[in-house]
Amino acid sequence: MTLEQPDNYNVTVQDVAREAGVSASTVSRYLTGVTAVSTTKQEAITRAIEKLNFKPNVLAQSLKTGSTKTIGIVTQDISSPFFGEELKGVEHAISGTGYALLIVSGHWQEREEQDHVELLIARRVDGIIIFMATSTDKQLQSIARQVPVVFTGRRMESPRAIGLAVDNEAAAYQATQYLISQGHKRIAHIAGRLAQPDSEARLQGYRRALLDAGLEPDPRLVAVGDFTEAGGVMAMTQLLESRAPFSALFVANDQSALGARLALYRRGIRVPEEVSMIGFDDLAVSNYMLPPLTTIRQPTFDMGKTATETLLNMLTNQAQTVTHPQFELVVRESVRRV
Repeated sequence: MTLEQPDNYNVTVQDVAREAGVSASTVSRYLTGVTAVSTTKQEAITRAIEKLNFKPNVLAQSLKTGSTKTIGIVTQDISSPFFGEELKGVEHAISGTGYALLIVSGHWQEREEQDHVELLIARRVDGIIIFMATSTDKQLQSIARQVPVVFTGRRMESPRAIGLAVDNEAAAYQATQYLISQGHKRIAHIAGRLAQPDSEARLQGYRRALLDAGLEPDPRLVAVGDFTEAGGVMAMTQLLESRAPFSALFVANDQSALGARLALYRRGIRVPEEVSMIGFDDLAVSNYMLPPLTTIRQPTFDMGKTATETLLNMLTNQAQTVTHPQFELVVRESVRRV
């Protein structure tokens, strides 16, 4: 006669071993992946785990292997559609790996980003991914001495710290050059956050394109935003109140472009009839703006996916070639030829 186990019965490794007809140490090796287990024994253990509804003790496993199977994510703004798309890429990449995510926000503040990184390390995450890191290169290298780190927004290649980014200066150069090719000579720019590497690179690309075309950059035509819609409204208002004439506008990201478009609408300024506009990122909303926004596409989902795959390779000591994302100019109806 077989006694039924109570609902609260805790199935142990020993129970799985008896059911599978193997030793408890073999089950432990299978669960931790420390050493190889034969295919036949793997199949027997898998059947036993399913039959007994065995739930491994993750804490106990982490003490044995030194791995918590957890990845820390630092995003700057959890409500941002840009970071949301990157996070989808992360989730896609970790699916089926057994890893879980622990997510915090840095809110574009270097000190807050550092505090949350320290919190993640204290929680013993195996590695960290930072979206658009605000930390300095020196700080990122310091993090890497504790856990492997992958970040987006700038480029870096070292054994435990890898940064992935499109060539922001080249992308901004192409965006500005496209406006120039359409006959525009007075081109304004709404920049992102000052001192942020991607924002600075896009500002430099804008200036270089003007100089290469023989157009002198006008400091009155540059306003600083903060990569948000509200920041775009304020920056656009600043440009209009300067009364410096311009016929086209390059905006550092699509969220800011959405705010800038609203500010123009409230002033009765038509796009593209009076002001042409080009953004950066190619967020989903860009295709539904009025008019649809010409923009620089960077593969946001793929950046999150690649960042995760890169980190997983680092955690398993796999050799890898770092592949940086590529940008593409997407032409829609927000730019007209003059």
